[in-house]
Amino acid sequence: MTHLTDQSATSLFEYPFTPKNFRLADGHQLSYLDEGDGPTVVMAHGNPSWSYLYRNLVTALKADYRCLVPDHLGCGFSEKPQDYPYRLQNHIDNFTALLDYLEIERCVLVVHDWGGAIGMSWAGQHPERVAGLVVLNTAAFHSHLIPQRIAVCRWPLLGSLLVRGLNGFALPATFMAVNKKMQPEVRAGFLAPYDSWVNRVAVHRFVQDIPLQSSHPSWETLSRVEASLGQLEDKPMLICWGGKDFCFHDTFYAEWQQRFPKAQSHYFPKAGHYVLEDALPEVLKLLQPFLARSIGAEVEATHSETTEQSAEC
Repeated sequence: MTHLTDQSATSLFEYPFTPKNFRLADGHQLSYLDEGDGPTVVMAHGNPSWSYLYRNLVTALKADYRCLVPDHLGCGFSEKPQDYPYRLQNHIDNFTALLDYLEIERCVLVVHDWGGAIGMSWAGQHPERVAGLVVLNTAAFHSHLIPQRIAVCRWPLLGSLLVRGLNGFALPATFMAVNKKMQPEVRAGFLAPYDSWVNRVAVHRFVQDIPLQSSHPSWETLSRVEASLGQLEDKPMLICWGGKDFCFHDTFYAEWQQRFPKAQSHYFPKAGHYVLEDALPEVLKLLQPFLARSIGAEVEATHSETTEQSAEC
């Protein structure tokens, strides 16, 4: 069971954070960032990224908000057990266990890629704990669409060789998932946790766990996630979408808009799958007022109510 050391975090570009650790009930260790103070913003990453994806959001927000960013098991600084199931339900359970442990009673949830299914499952089961939702190039509902370049990574034997042996998923993502060329230091940061066959186990398992048919072990889990979205219809939602995403393309964007017609939707035609890499300043201009409206207003209202009650006393 391998995982990066906390000390190695200090050498990563634009990642001046010290991860914390949470031991799950099964004994595996989950790593997470817990930076800043104030209303809570929880960020859920996907595959093959990790908490590094949100590094610049954390830096921009931590002066006013508490930023929580878990690394899913097998990703980032979390342990990478070789015999773990790595099913969608496992990741949902781990995510839920961490937020319960941290006693997160109210938050804005930011989701990307697999973080959509994982985070939205938690949100749909705990709508009273959700102040708002931020959706970045993701899905939390069924689709039979899959790019051929990802489908190949699911093939028996060849998929393992490509993803785990040749790093043929995490490495290509550093140029396929962006429109702007990544700096070498940023590319190294994205790839740091996935430097060997052993450490790429979850990257491959995530690809294998995409439920395209009803016979897939995670099909019913995703069905429950999709059904739970109805619990979130009235939640404030901000959608920021990269238009050059080869995987989560415009069909998914339209699906989110159809399911959440009240959402504040913004489309960035020149941004890729890693929309935070290609359009960070533009996203921040939208995100900061959204957070102030959705969760900051709640805090102010609570503070005013407390002040009034104190005055009455």
